[in-house]
Amino acid sequence: MSQGLSEEGHATSIARDGRDGLFRATGEEWDLLIVDRMLPGIEGLHVVRTLRAGNIHTPVLFLTTMSGVGDRVAGLNAGGDDYLVKPFAFAELVARVNALGRRRFAAPAGTTLRVGDLEMDLLSRTVRRAGEIIPLQPREFRLLAYLMHHAGEVVTRTMLLENVWDFHFEPRTNIVETHISRLRSKLQKSGTTNPIQTVRGAGYLLHAIS
Repeated sequence: MSQGLSEEGHATSIARDGRDGLFRATGEEWDLLIVDRMLPGIEGLHVVRTLRAGNIHTPVLFLTTMSGVGDRVAGLNAGGDDYLVKPFAFAELVARVNALGRRRFAAPAGTTLRVGDLEMDLLSRTVRRAGEIIPLQPREFRLLAYLMHHAGEVVTRTMLLENVWDFHFEPRTNIVETHISRLRSKLQKSGTTNPIQTVRGAGYLLHAIS
């Protein structure tokens, strides 16, 4: 993971156990912590609880083989910001790392999102493309809002299930693909490129078109 993330442009450092990780996380400043649940010395949940009790709010991505809903809840309640179950695709790890980094350094949230010629008003819950109103169903609106918040980043199917549908398990349906297809149809304008791109083997990406 360290080598792969370095190749993606991230500076990485490895702590070999929970004690070393906790010491370094409290003594140095980091943009993101990737924490295994089953660490030797001090296990991951205790590491993160200790950090949060010490008012250290560095974003935390938990990695674990523990895939139960209760395990995910425990990780999030301990102060984790995201939770990725092993085995995982490296592309999904990168997407989640980038999303957490973007969230930390994002400007304070406003009431309007803009990506290229797309504009979303979060108060009136209206969407316009090139000034033309696009009527969306509530779930379509939530899906587009998530994509716009992460514009320019690859978001995976799992990320969409967790953040748009609040599913923390894998439903045996094509619910994501169906809603993406419907959203694309509504965003598509004659003679223009659709802003939602499928990234084969990874997920979806919303890019700016004007």
